[in-house]
Amino acid sequence: MAQAKEHVKNEKIGNVVSNRMAKTIVVEVTRRVPHPVYKRIVSKRRKFYAHDEQGQANVGDVVKIIECRPMSRLKRWTLGEVLRKAVQVTTDLSSIGVHLGPEKRVSKKKRRRVSRRTEP
Repeated sequence: MAQAKEHVKNEKIGNVVSNRMAKTIVVEVTRRVPHPVYKRIVSKRRKFYAHDEQGQANVGDVVKIIECRPMSRLKRWTLGEVLRKAVQVTTDLSSIGVHLGPEKRVSKKKRRRVSRRTEP
């Protein structure tokens, strides 16, 4: 008779905006809701701190986070899965075959101003 109720954990989908902390990512969840008075659709954003044990998520990835026990003062979510990886942009142009020569320095010599006034 006493059946154990299985607790359904809350899930959210959002973009990773930071992964600079150890084993922690910051996920921004955006939702579109009508304004209570004006009935216009507005976007509301909220940031969640999520636990990322293996460091799978990078900035720009779309991820699913799942509610869990409190792990720290701000972390109450854990990374469920990475739904879509972001395109990683590199600044190393030699990897795509572009080789640039040494950068030329432009000298900034101070020029003396010559007065064009004629002396009487």
